[in-house]
Amino acid sequence: MNANTCIQPPQFLPLSPLYQQNFHIFTQKPQSLKPTKKSCYFSIRVCDYSFKGGVFRTQKSRVKCSVSEVEEQKDKQQKVVKRAYPFHNIEPKWQNYWEKNQTFRTPDEVDTSKPKFYVLDMFPYPSGAGLHVGHPLGYTATDILARLKRMQGYNVLHPMGWDAFGLPAEQYAIETGTHPKITTLRNINRFRSQLKSLGFSYDWDREISTTEPQYYKWTQWIFLQLLKRGLAYQAEVPVNWCPALGTVLANEEVVDGVSERGGHSVIRKPMRQWMLKITAYADRLLEDLDDLDWPESVKEMQRNWIGRSEGAELEFCVLNSDGKERDIKITVYTTRPDTVFGATYLVVAPEHSLLPSLMSLSQRESVEEYKDLASRKSELERTELQKEKTGIFSGCYAKNPANGEAIPIWVADYVLGSYGTGAIMAVPAHDTRDYEFATKYDIPIRWVVKPDDDDFSESGKAYEGGGSILNSSSSTSGLDINGLHSNVAASKVIEWADTTGNGKKKVNYKLRDWLFARQRYWGEPIPVVFLQDSGETAPILETDLPLALPELDDFTPTGTGEPPLAKAVSWVKTTDPSSGKPAMRETSTMPQWAGSCWYYLRYMDPKNSKELVDKTKEKYWSPVDIYVGGAEHAVLHLLYSRFWHKVLYDIGVVSTKEPFKCVINQGIILGEVQYTAFKNPDGNYVSADSADLSGEIIQEIIPEEKVIKSGDSFVLKGDPGIRLIARAHKMSKSRGNVVNPDDVVSEYGADSLRLYEMFMGPFRDSKTWSTSGIEGVYRFLGRTWRLIVGIPLPDGTFRDGTVAIDGEPSFEQLRSLHKCIAKVTEEIEGTRFNTGISAMMEFINAAYKWDTLPRSVVEEFVLLLSPYAPHIAEELWFRLGHLNSLAYEPFPKANPDYLKESTIVLPVQINGKMRGTIQIEEGCSEEDAFRLVSQDAKLSKLLDGKSIKKRIYVPGKILNVILGPQNIKAGVR
Repeated sequence: MNANTCIQPPQFLPLSPLYQQNFHIFTQKPQSLKPTKKSCYFSIRVCDYSFKGGVFRTQKSRVKCSVSEVEEQKDKQQKVVKRAYPFHNIEPKWQNYWEKNQTFRTPDEVDTSKPKFYVLDMFPYPSGAGLHVGHPLGYTATDILARLKRMQGYNVLHPMGWDAFGLPAEQYAIETGTHPKITTLRNINRFRSQLKSLGFSYDWDREISTTEPQYYKWTQWIFLQLLKRGLAYQAEVPVNWCPALGTVLANEEVVDGVSERGGHSVIRKPMRQWMLKITAYADRLLEDLDDLDWPESVKEMQRNWIGRSEGAELEFCVLNSDGKERDIKITVYTTRPDTVFGATYLVVAPEHSLLPSLMSLSQRESVEEYKDLASRKSELERTELQKEKTGIFSGCYAKNPANGEAIPIWVADYVLGSYGTGAIMAVPAHDTRDYEFATKYDIPIRWVVKPDDDDFSESGKAYEGGGSILNSSSSTSGLDINGLHSNVAASKVIEWADTTGNGKKKVNYKLRDWLFARQRYWGEPIPVVFLQDSGETAPILETDLPLALPELDDFTPTGTGEPPLAKAVSWVKTTDPSSGKPAMRETSTMPQWAGSCWYYLRYMDPKNSKELVDKTKEKYWSPVDIYVGGAEHAVLHLLYSRFWHKVLYDIGVVSTKEPFKCVINQGIILGEVQYTAFKNPDGNYVSADSADLSGEIIQEIIPEEKVIKSGDSFVLKGDPGIRLIARAHKMSKSRGNVVNPDDVVSEYGADSLRLYEMFMGPFRDSKTWSTSGIEGVYRFLGRTWRLIVGIPLPDGTFRDGTVAIDGEPSFEQLRSLHKCIAKVTEEIEGTRFNTGISAMMEFINAAYKWDTLPRSVVEEFVLLLSPYAPHIAEELWFRLGHLNSLAYEPFPKANPDYLKESTIVLPVQINGKMRGTIQIEEGCSEEDAFRLVSQDAKLSKLLDGKSIKKRIYVPGKILNVILGPQNIKAGVR
């Protein structure tokens, strides 16, 4: 570029009278190229631009500066260009202000005449990896809602804490020798710092951690209440035992039958464990789902998990080798007693208590081998529908009570000892699992139900529906249900079984009692002791709570099945507080779920040392209004919390039957899209649609810059014939696709991250992260800043205050503002955050076209923006002349007078035929309407050169132009 040529004004600056202010752009012209060791001086030509009267004017001058000064100025300008607004100064400033002034602290005593809003995140497990950008998705949503409700005059409870007991910290402690308390505190500090850097308006005075004794004192107290009511008990149950590690493993530590750590073989082994009787609340947990504002999918998952079913228990008498009845009966549970005549075999679980009595001598060895193999599978593996069914004949038979037939007894792992009675009557014609099993092992299939609306067929697959009963009559048993419909037949079979002593009506549940013990160190101690002389269980006194976790240097598994706490010998040996007799403490600890079952209650009253929660505070704040978290917690955490809450309701601790009024599941943020190409053994690329993935194919990740989109596919830019696989995966360290929010905040600011996560798509849907996508919302915040503050000064800084004026806004300005207010308010309350952001973007686009920027309009918009982007909003509010935070300023309300549409769409006919439409103002005259028709690109062509014979105008309804034959210009009558 010629050094004497002035640089043109940057295109991104709006050419509006709103920007009648000076700015400087530097150009260089070397005057002397005589560098010295100190510096090299240049003459700099300065163009002072001003925008007046609709044109740019310049005044030229020269200044002398050194090379180092030029380079310094150049670097500074590059940084200014990179930063659309000074978020790096703004965000720490306002985070410090909020912390210093405790802006978001909810007082212990609030004005209970005001409405309340309790919004809660499922509190996180603080891992050593810290947050990735998927975590703040839900946190940002709850923060927007909390900020909105504060501004709408609600008392808001918006707390945060840590679910900090659990397996990961203990595993890390075992591997490194670092006490889990140390790593947990370090991780908590990291998480807290990251959350604060994102500007979330949590009340940090209410922060809790499940690992603090003053917290788990009340977890232990709840356990004692369960124990008093017979809802906590000990039972012998199968657990995951790893001989190589010498420890019991939780289900989540077992993958495909081996330990997640080390890949060692895991077996199912019966051990005495603490159980919680959640099944006693099964009906209430089921019935109360109907009144909850939860995702229907979550409610359905809980219904299926509880699995209530009505049916019958039937007795099948075991036969000896001569076909005579023994004194052993197998009780089966069935939801289809109408199909009893179709039962051609029985199946018992490998762990069934009667199995040792059911094995024939010839089959004993084979059955024992099968039992051993089954013990190495998890319940999930055993019941997976897609898995091939396996089993073995016991060598024994039972009598079908309905028809007296001898049917074989099989052992199969698709039946669980923990469900129903641990035995089923198999009806292969009318149950898919039984059909597959019978087909595989050549067991007879008898059809006893004929569909109502289909031709009867005895081949192909099982029919599981209802219909008319056939092949179901026996003079021996006196039972005849032929011709009856399934429902009627089922009732008759139950009545017959009850009368003859062959069974009874039974309601059953899939829900099992909660295994409430872990053979681990890092968890809440269970507050009971066992008397040394009798083994009797005794609770410790409530006044002795908390029972603190003892310090241990060695937390490794004992190898004997005893928990690591057994190593704390002086702690284990104690006395029964009631009798004074020698006793031993329980050395198992509570599972991680325990502390998270009730934490939402402690937030209401976190420092109360006398009771779990003050009744007055609980009554005001309960239930949680909105609870946000992942759908993966649908049938564990959410179900366990509901169970504990109902127990606390029954004993008068809480005032509501349910803990969470509304549950919202946020979607998952996936990593950036990865593009995969395929190469054949010769190293040549092959298209994904023709690649033989089962052959010797080499996969290669292709960088985005080498990819282009072709139709619905992605192809190599250098060879469009090679189609690629484009896929986004869940963020994980193993895939290397984790995006650290600290990096995003450093480059774009916290407000940009918050805004982008809400703008990516519907809150409840899964979304794909795109670093390029965040630049769009970053530019939007930069445009908002420049609109209100003005363009940067020559040194890259910004003027104090704003360019807003105190004049009266126009009707159109108010109309734009109030449409934005209405849309943003509606979309926040409906958790449609992305469309709320779109409405604000539309407003900013409109505002850039205005000649003036009225202060009253700007202030309302800044308040509107603040829940989404609180840092920039606080700074703009301050620059608009306000000394206090906007956190409690009234949220704008839309004036309906400005929401009415003043324009209407007018249909236009020519010679009675519809030809198009025009937009007109209400009350538009016939002349103005016709003038708009004449100016319309399409309609004017139809009128050009034609005479107008007549115009028929119905105001606001239609304009019909009747043309005449004369060759006269359009618009002349």
